[in-house]
Amino acid sequence: MAIKNDKNGMNRCPKCGATDVALNPKTGKLRCSFCRAEFEGKAVNAQGGIEDLVGDVIGEGATDIIPSEEVILTLKCPACGAEVVINTDEVTSAKCHWCRHVLSINEKMPNGAVPDMVLPFKLEKPTAQKDIEEFVKKRQFFAHPQFKKEFTTENIMGVYLPYMVVDANTHATLSGEAEHQTRSYTVGSGNSRRHYYDADVYDVMRDFDLLVDDLTIEASADKLNQNTLINTNNVISAVMPFDTENCEDWNPGFLRGYASEKRDTNIEALKPAVDLQIGDMARYHALESMKFYDRGVKWTNEKLDVKGRKWKAAYLPVWLYSYLEVKGDKKLLHYVAVNARTGETMGSVPIYKTKLMIYATIIEIIGAFLGVRWILFCLGLDTDDDNPFWLGLLGFTPGFIFYWVITNRYRNMSARHKHEKETKCELKNLKQSDVKREARKRLSSSRIAGENGTSVRGALSSKSNQKMLGEQLAKGLGVDQMFFGEKK
Repeated sequence: MAIKNDKNGMNRCPKCGATDVALNPKTGKLRCSFCRAEFEGKAVNAQGGIEDLVGDVIGEGATDIIPSEEVILTLKCPACGAEVVINTDEVTSAKCHWCRHVLSINEKMPNGAVPDMVLPFKLEKPTAQKDIEEFVKKRQFFAHPQFKKEFTTENIMGVYLPYMVVDANTHATLSGEAEHQTRSYTVGSGNSRRHYYDADVYDVMRDFDLLVDDLTIEASADKLNQNTLINTNNVISAVMPFDTENCEDWNPGFLRGYASEKRDTNIEALKPAVDLQIGDMARYHALESMKFYDRGVKWTNEKLDVKGRKWKAAYLPVWLYSYLEVKGDKKLLHYVAVNARTGETMGSVPIYKTKLMIYATIIEIIGAFLGVRWILFCLGLDTDDDNPFWLGLLGFTPGFIFYWVITNRYRNMSARHKHEKETKCELKNLKQSDVKREARKRLSSSRIAGENGTSVRGALSSKSNQKMLGEQLAKGLGVDQMFFGEKK
């Protein structure tokens, strides 16, 4: 039994004709609030294969947002004639306050508020609460006391967030050099001992079609900003991927009981990030044919030809816990997110930095003491033998390492959606060339110089976290000028 649409575009119960329908997360089906009948939504029409795509094929819900159109709309109820005013910044469905008829806005809002498809909630709130509680429970020791006092999962929200789901028909050509190790050996002794590698160098080329299936990217300007120095949006991205192949055609009934956020980003603004992510996928999948090159590859020329893309705007379901950390005039909104389809959980927990700094300082002092003792011990011995004097210098690093490890565990600043691995795609029509060019001797590194075969350029999060953490700890220890110089 499938949902029916009348001449006005209303989604009606196929049994009694009512329009007051909502998602039943236990079954994943729509349920009529009057007769309690349950029925399937309408599956998304695939409309041809990816390799047939040419140019940009844009779904109705993915068309450009019209900035001049009012967000305050008046809808006329087709059942009783009443007029209902809604703010599309806040809601994308409405109910007539006279006859309780659910108003359809599918054809009334060409301004980006209505997506092409929606992925219904699957995980219920108690399950999401348990996942969030277990995540936070593992991060209690250095959590901020105020956060521990105020933490509760009663206020978590089920939110449909806007995404763009992209299929792409692309062709990639990569060329460069790769190395295969032929020998590993050590020369010298004591402090003059050195380890070297010999390797054969090959000129390599990979040429192939890459068919990308449902690459998913945020379509909200706010969530696209994943600078982990100022926000925790990256943890929401990290709960991807979603099973977008199970999306249903847009139906406002799926949103009943959940919050939603309207898309505010157009396709042209998303194209650069999408193309970068496809490039990451091309490099990643090219490595499947390069296992012989155990020292890695350095691509010097990369060309990505995008023949066609299909864009679909989608609402995808997330359970969100949020906590606003306020410190003076600085504010940071922490999220713990649960993928409402898979249960994947990721989050950020406020850190009690005073406590963390005390522990890091103690560890640093102990490490420095032991490091100095080790250096003095080595100086009193024959350093031409197996007495690694330099190991004592490691004693000056454990406090920094401890601070970084704990901060990353609590804040998860490096968490992200690994689009290059987790996006479905197919590599076809592979052409390859491998020509030995020369042999290199006495190389000091175990990897090829300039290796970029696994580089990721389409990640949205900040790259400067480690430097920031090091500067914070150094300042707390009073050695910031020693390690980072004076501030200008």
